[in-house]
Amino acid sequence: MDFVIVTNNPRVQREYGSKYCILFQETSFDEVLFKVRDMVHKGYKLLTHPLSGSVKPNETPYKSIMLTATSRGKIDNDSVVMIEDAIVVATSPKFDKYRERQNILAPRHLADFQMVDFFLITGGIESAQTGLMV
Repeated sequence: MDFVIVTNNPRVQREYGSKYCILFQETSFDEVLFKVRDMVHKGYKLLTHPLSGSVKPNETPYKSIMLTATSRGKIDNDSVVMIEDAIVVATSPKFDKYRERQNILAPRHLADFQMVDFFLITGGIESAQTGLMV
């Protein structure tokens, strides 16, 4: 299955950039969601949930999301609902105090969060390669 990964995780870019189509931007977690939302509204379909894993959006600065490699032209309603709901959760004012903490994370903590996101998207890639995704 062909796919594209939208990410702000430098480890995903470093490890998979030469193997897969990676749209990497040094940006916030929220901005990754907004980029994916824009793609979904153009007809791309989500292949991984935008809030996958047990790490809450307020706890990590990194996010990687898989979508179909090309726009299908027709908007996928399930993808729209998932990404819009994820944006509501991630941008909730109740998480503002946690976002402020992200600005002072030590490099070793950032590396840990990159690793968690990397392993989550690796699971998505493996599912896509074995045909477990539609």
